[in-house]
Amino acid sequence: MNPPSRPRRRALLGVVAGAVLLPALLGGCSTSTPASPPTRDTPSAATQADAGVPTPTPTATATATPTPTAEPVDPVQAYADARLATMTLQQKIASMFMLHVPGTDPAVIRSFVDRYQPGGLILMGDNVPSPPEGLGALIPQFSSDSGLPLLVGIDQEGGIVRRIPTDTAPSARELRPEVPFATEESFSARADLLARLAVSINFGIVADQTADTSSFIYSRVLGTTPQSAADRVAAAVTGEKGTVLSTLKHFPGHGAAPGDSHSSIPASDIGLDEWRATHAVPFAAGIAAGAELVMTGHLRFSAVDELPASLSPRWNSILREELGFTGIVITDDMRMLQDSGEPQFADAAANTVAAIAAGNTMVMFVLPADPASIGADPQHLVDAVAAAVADGRLSEATITDAARQLLVERRLLSGQTTPFAG
Repeated sequence: MNPPSRPRRRALLGVVAGAVLLPALLGGCSTSTPASPPTRDTPSAATQADAGVPTPTPTATATATPTPTAEPVDPVQAYADARLATMTLQQKIASMFMLHVPGTDPAVIRSFVDRYQPGGLILMGDNVPSPPEGLGALIPQFSSDSGLPLLVGIDQEGGIVRRIPTDTAPSARELRPEVPFATEESFSARADLLARLAVSINFGIVADQTADTSSFIYSRVLGTTPQSAADRVAAAVTGEKGTVLSTLKHFPGHGAAPGDSHSSIPASDIGLDEWRATHAVPFAAGIAAGAELVMTGHLRFSAVDELPASLSPRWNSILREELGFTGIVITDDMRMLQDSGEPQFADAAANTVAAIAAGNTMVMFVLPADPASIGADPQHLVDAVAAAVADGRLSEATITDAARQLLVERRLLSGQTTPFAG
């Protein structure tokens, strides 16, 4: 099923928001407990008298007990909770993966999805047919459950990073000298294109900032100063809002760390105070504008944590507690850690456990045709996470909370609010 259009998704969010008293619709971590059902009303004295029933003379003033009323129930949250109750630990873990399956054969991709049950798929260039408009007919075939669609993401920044070649909206390099509203218009057009093709997530908003023309990320940033980047990042989120889910990348900021994170772990020695005044600013603006996802980068800020941010509990805590982000945190492609050449990141399963322990909601792998060739067979990864739960390295509550949050978002994408049928 195609993701809801901009008006349809906004209307659905309005229905759900009106039905539940929750602090955050997409947080997925809390539930409303219905109050006890109202008791049956007692017949009034007048009714009793009309029926010939003697009415006793009251001897004291009685205090009326208010009839309790049931609290509103969020139908999407209720669906997620009911579905979650039927899932095994391994199914919950599997739902936390966003994976890539090469090619455009819907039967092959459907078989993969049925076998491994990931929560999402990331599309690369090899998944885009010619003409690209054919993608809209392919994606609905990837899953048999229209009531719980996959999260389908794509890197569609525009310019040099675009999987859909027919996207002619201005790129970051073209938008930098323009007023922020031009960025909003560009990303609105881009979101409309993706929604027509049944894509639900755009990994397209680069919230990094740098003025260094030699930087790997320079040509893709929306601003060369913290504020210019922040203004355009917020505008990009506004442009996509209600049409596709927006992602800010690469947290905590690729612009601070020279090098290419596809083949190394770029490093920076800046401290937290400097980061807060610079590289944090565009991310904070995008979060305030309503971005639903943040992508953690394989970036090392040694003054904060020697671990790459994608594996760092410290950086996840800063994202959640300092920047107030309550949405989905997803890693950049985990293969990049293996490709860095650093021996401690050679094991895909160990990296996966560390990423979930750090606080990521989803773990992304851009897999080859034979995932086992890189030690990343999806079942092997799921088993590794389950083993970490069994021996206490991970809590089952961590898995359950992440799975619930993803179920809520996927159910919202379906546009349905009917109860889970089991």
